[in-house]
Amino acid sequence: MCSSAVIVIPTYNEAATAPRLVQCLFSSVITGIRHWKISVLVVDGNSPDGTAERIREIQPRYPGLHLLIEREKEGLGAAYYKGFEYAIRHLMADVLIEFDGDFQHPPEAIPRLLEQIDQGADFVLASRRIRGGCYPASWGLKRLLLSKLGGLVARLLLFFPSRDFFRVTDPTTGLRATRVAGCYERLDFSTFRDRGFGYKVEMLYHIVKMGARTREIPLKFGLRQAGDSKITAQTPKEILCTALRLRWFDETSRRFLRFAIVGLSGFLINSITLELFVRANFVAALAGLFRPIAYHPTFGFVANSSAWAGALAAECAILSNYLWNNFWTFARYKALRFGEFLVNGVKFNLTSFGAILLQFLSIGFATFLIANTRAVRQVCLVLTICLVIIPYNWLMYNHVIWQTHRPEKGDSEK
Repeated sequence: MCSSAVIVIPTYNEAATAPRLVQCLFSSVITGIRHWKISVLVVDGNSPDGTAERIREIQPRYPGLHLLIEREKEGLGAAYYKGFEYAIRHLMADVLIEFDGDFQHPPEAIPRLLEQIDQGADFVLASRRIRGGCYPASWGLKRLLLSKLGGLVARLLLFFPSRDFFRVTDPTTGLRATRVAGCYERLDFSTFRDRGFGYKVEMLYHIVKMGARTREIPLKFGLRQAGDSKITAQTPKEILCTALRLRWFDETSRRFLRFAIVGLSGFLINSITLELFVRANFVAALAGLFRPIAYHPTFGFVANSSAWAGALAAECAILSNYLWNNFWTFARYKALRFGEFLVNGVKFNLTSFGAILLQFLSIGFATFLIANTRAVRQVCLVLTICLVIIPYNWLMYNHVIWQTHRPEKGDSEK
């Protein structure tokens, strides 16, 4: 039994191009694709130029051509949402293909989209930013820069620093194929706030975040031949606001913010206890055990009281951070039972030993080679924490202590 793919084409004032596009799709593209039952659904925004009438006129020629007319034009995203639901309920779509009605998207890209679906992809994007893809040569520098810069900003806001940042190169592309089962059907559009052009990044964000197998094919973006552009002066602002909102409410982002706040409190504890321990007699006595090598050119730093004070101060910060992170930052994964809490505490200290050692070495070397002053200690502490300890701790906290990547109960495992 063939799978069903529906090409959803939203139109508005495209009476000059939409019929030609439909003819091109059925005559030179759809007939050459085997093992797929392909339909075309035109979603017209009640165009005053008679686009819907032109499509209705040619429907008898193409049994796979369908028309859905919006009562009122609500935006590009709303048109696609209506088209998707119609395609699934009435055309039994297994795959949804988003396509423009003005020839900016090349029809020959459709077989390549479906080829990736056949190979196991859930979500396929046609990208202008990978090898083989390009923008129109006639685009001016301003328009080209706006598109590329806007896409980069959207990628940064949506996915950086996760690996998805490198997997999705063109977040605002309008040519995409989405598998219904296990992908589109898991979306809840009632929670989507954007009904305009920003739907692209909102839908992209949720599909990629759910773990869909995402792939890209190159897209040679064409010039508009007729009709009204779906991009308005408000589109860049709309995309930016949507990306900012999505990232702000992202659980990982909020967890990192809490992690940063806890880290700041840990830094203050670290900084204060470092100076207190430098003046403590027992730390000086501990460093004194290594007096015989105090002036060794390589290992003399181990006799430096600042090195040992730094290690002890790091441990104080670690204990504070463990309590805050367990009950606040990673509260969703927190250890409640005493045994689990104690085991996690031991694991936390063992994985944090690297941070203690790094602080011991950095402060020890700095004060040994430069000067054992408060300024040197504090500058070295800040640099060590920012450049080394924060990335190290974030990795350990997420993948060793609280394991935020583990599936929740009721979630389907990939």
